[in-house]
Amino acid sequence: MESSTNNLWFFTFLLLFLKSSSLVHSSNSSTQSLDVLLHDHAFKALDHRRPRTGALYDASLPASLAGMKLSVVRLRSRTLWRKGANFSHFHIPPNTLPVPYVHRLIIVYHDLGNWSSVYFNVSGYSMMTPVVGFMAYDSDSIFRNLSRLEFNTTGEPISIQFKDLNTGIQKRTECAMFNVRGEVSLSSTDALNICYARGPGHFSIVVPYKKRRRMKEWSFWMIGFGLGIVGLVVAGLVGKFCIEIVRGKRMWEMEKEADEGESMDTIWIDESRMPRATTTRTYPVLENPTF
Repeated sequence: MESSTNNLWFFTFLLLFLKSSSLVHSSNSSTQSLDVLLHDHAFKALDHRRPRTGALYDASLPASLAGMKLSVVRLRSRTLWRKGANFSHFHIPPNTLPVPYVHRLIIVYHDLGNWSSVYFNVSGYSMMTPVVGFMAYDSDSIFRNLSRLEFNTTGEPISIQFKDLNTGIQKRTECAMFNVRGEVSLSSTDALNICYARGPGHFSIVVPYKKRRRMKEWSFWMIGFGLGIVGLVVAGLVGKFCIEIVRGKRMWEMEKEADEGESMDTIWIDESRMPRATTTRTYPVLENPTF
C-alpha cells in the first residue's frame, strides 16, 4: 500500500513537472509554435489526396488567419539535387541535399502578411516587407511529427526575392533572417532586394529607424524652441501694454486731483502741461517804509 502511494506521488510530480516545462517552453518559443501551426495546415492540404510530386498546393486557412498565405510542395531529393526548386519567393539552386538525407521531402512556403509583426520583430529596425519563409520536412513523417530538415547547398546559396518592395526606394535596407529558435541575423541585400541563405528559415527586409527617430526628436526640439521664443515675445508685449495702461491710469488720476483742487491756469511748455498762477497771494512788505 505504501509503495503504491509513493508511486502515485512520483507519477503526479512527474506529470506536473513535464506540464510546467512544456508551458515554459511554449511561452518562450513563439517561432516554434508558428512552425507547428504551419505544419498542421500543410498536413491538411495534403491529407485526403494523393499529392503529385513537384506540384505546388495552396493550403486553405481559417478566417482567424486571414492575410496569411501557405503553400506546400512534395519533391524527390534527387530532383532537388539535379534541378533545385523555384517556388514562391525562393530559388533553391541545384546541388542541394536535405540533411539528414531522405528520399522524399515536403517544403512548406509561407507569407505571414499582416501577421508578421505578431511573431517577429527586430529591435531598432522597421520591417519593410512581410515575413516570408520555408521549412522542409521528411515526407514520410510529416503526418506524424515535426521531423525538420536542413539543407546542404554545395553551390550557390538560396535566394529570396521580395517582389512587393520597389527597387531602390530604401538605400539602407538589410535582410533579417529568423532561425527556428527565433534568433535574428542581419545581412546586406543587393540592388534587386534579394536576400541569400543556406537553409530554411523566416526572412524579411528591414530598415533602421534610429535616424528617423533622432530627426523627429530634433524637429520636436526646434518646434518647442520656436514656440518658446514666440511665447516670450508675446509675454513681453503684453507686459509692456499693461505697464502703459497702469502709467496712463496714474497720470489720469493725478490730473483729476489737480482739477478738483485749487483752480490754476496752465501753460504748455513743449509737450508738458504746467500750472500757472493768475494772482499773487502774498504781497511783499518793506522793512523800512518811507513816509
